[in-house]
Amino acid sequence: MLALPPPPATLPPPPPQKQTIPVSLDQIVISKQNENQPNQSKQAENKQIQSKQAEYQQNRAPNTPKSVIRKSRNPSTLLKPRPRQTNPIIWCSAILCLIFCLILIFFGVATLITFLVIKPRYPLFDIPNANLNAIYFDSPEYFNGDFTFLANFSNPNRKIDVRFEYLDVELFFSDRLIATQAIEPFTQRRGEKRLEAVHFISSLVFLPQNLAVELQKQVQSNKISYNVRGTYKVKATLGLIRISYWLHSRCQLQMTGPPTGVLVARSCRTTR
Repeated sequence: MLALPPPPATLPPPPPQKQTIPVSLDQIVISKQNENQPNQSKQAENKQIQSKQAEYQQNRAPNTPKSVIRKSRNPSTLLKPRPRQTNPIIWCSAILCLIFCLILIFFGVATLITFLVIKPRYPLFDIPNANLNAIYFDSPEYFNGDFTFLANFSNPNRKIDVRFEYLDVELFFSDRLIATQAIEPFTQRRGEKRLEAVHFISSLVFLPQNLAVELQKQVQSNKISYNVRGTYKVKATLGLIRISYWLHSRCQLQMTGPPTGVLVARSCRTTR
């Protein structure tokens, strides 16, 4: 018998091909497990950030209560600054300063108007008469002298009284002080005049050689030039208004020689 050939090997049937059915985007469904995983990771990150913020705030202000921390976390609620109330002492001080300034302005304007209406004038100083009794030298540089003059103080104001509180009169020869005299204070009514006798005695007054020689020449020529300077502190009174000021008088005198020296010429002026 003839041997039959082996039957051909049978191949397994191919797997059935899946049919791909087209699906729209609206019909795609994602499983809950895959959808919740990113949300859970975000929530964990937010919790970690919040915990770090809480730890930072607690370390920065450990004494701050939790209610304040919770309020500060909410950005929607802003703290409005409370209006500051002015201290009553500041108000009182401002009112007093305002009243004081108004009083100063009132008195200043009143004083200005008064002086413009009244037109006050300074008291005057004059020397109507003078006598030169003696001039002699003990040595070439030491001088002795006797000089007397009559001072006339007048108040030319018609509505203002004045008081001379300080009076000092000095005698000079060529800008060299040779005698000084003080006068007692006195008061002058409006339009009043007052005469005061002033007596200068010079005893052993040192004069430089050039001035000593000049004085001797003037005595020989029968023309002696003296300068009288006065300094006064005057207080003017008009009702309740009182003003104090200083006055300075300057008089240039020309005398004849001693012992009967008389006043030949004079020039006086009074300034403030």
